Amino acid sequence: MTNNLLKVAALGGVLAMTATASYAAGDQESYQLSSHILDISTGKPAPDVNVKLMMQEKTGSWKLLNEQKTDAGGRIGSFLPNEGDVEHDGTYKLIFETTPYFKKQGLESFYPYVEVNFNIEGDNHYHVPITLSPYGYSTYRGS
Repeated sequence: MTNNLLKVAALGGVLAMTATASYAAGDQESYQLSSHILDISTGKPAPDVNVKLMMQEKTGSWKLLNEQKTDAGGRIGSFLPNEGDVEHDGTYKLIFETTPYFKKQGLESFYPYVEVNFNIEGDNHYHVPITLSPYGYSTYRGS
């Protein structure tokens, strides 16, 4: 029985990756930045998480550009609209406010928020997802 469960979980992972790729590809033309949160403690997306997008100014201070909540699929696909000749080159950070998300589940978390810093250069699409649990997180540059 355990082997059957592993096969189903693996199949589910493949289907989830396929859905992620098509979702991100659809927004690449309209927006330069997207994100996604997968709660690895449940194996499900993390909905209703507040995420702030900030850009570092030349002075070194940070400017809030946008603030959104993840949708039911744990996604935000509409950061940094592609409008005309606007260039988004620079250093950014996404701040994922994780404490309220875990409190809604009756859980405590070690990290009150997750802050991911990254650089944007050129006009490529950037996908910055995180995997999350109450006591850990990971990030990578997605596509």
